[in-house]
Amino acid sequence: MKDYMYIKLIIVFLCFTGCSKFDKKGYKTYFKEELIGTDISMSLLAAKIGFNSSILQYSDANIVKLSEGRVPIIGKTAFASSFNKESDLKTISWHPIDAEVAKSGDLGYTWGNWQYIAKDTIFYGNYFTVWKKDIHKQWKVVLDGGNNTPEPPNEKNL
Repeated sequence: MKDYMYIKLIIVFLCFTGCSKFDKKGYKTYFKEELIGTDISMSLLAAKIGFNSSILQYSDANIVKLSEGRVPIIGKTAFASSFNKESDLKTISWHPIDAEVAKSGDLGYTWGNWQYIAKDTIFYGNYFTVWKKDIHKQWKVVLDGGNNTPEPPNEKNL
């Protein structure tokens, strides 16, 4: 089940990153595909190093993390000190359903579904992430949040 998820994410990532920004789709489509690819890359990284650690690697210095049942965490330093790296979640995965990017190509958002596999339960939810490009033209997370949901239809084994 886990291998199938990785294969699916890699295929989607390759489909989105294989497009040239100079094709007939235009720059806005290119930036949207680039952003979706970045979101998928962060999900793949989470499986290796943990959910919070992956967000930390992709976060802007002024990130705002909204978590269900908690007060907002503001800033990369506060976010880094808010979790235990040794017990970081590695059995969580997500995939973007859609994204939008500003015409300028430097601000956008993704949203989609996530799945967390605990010892004896599978949890599901939705998420949103707001991204902006840094001075090096890399997408960084500026706002992230989500909520629990019932199992989405047709989305078993993300």
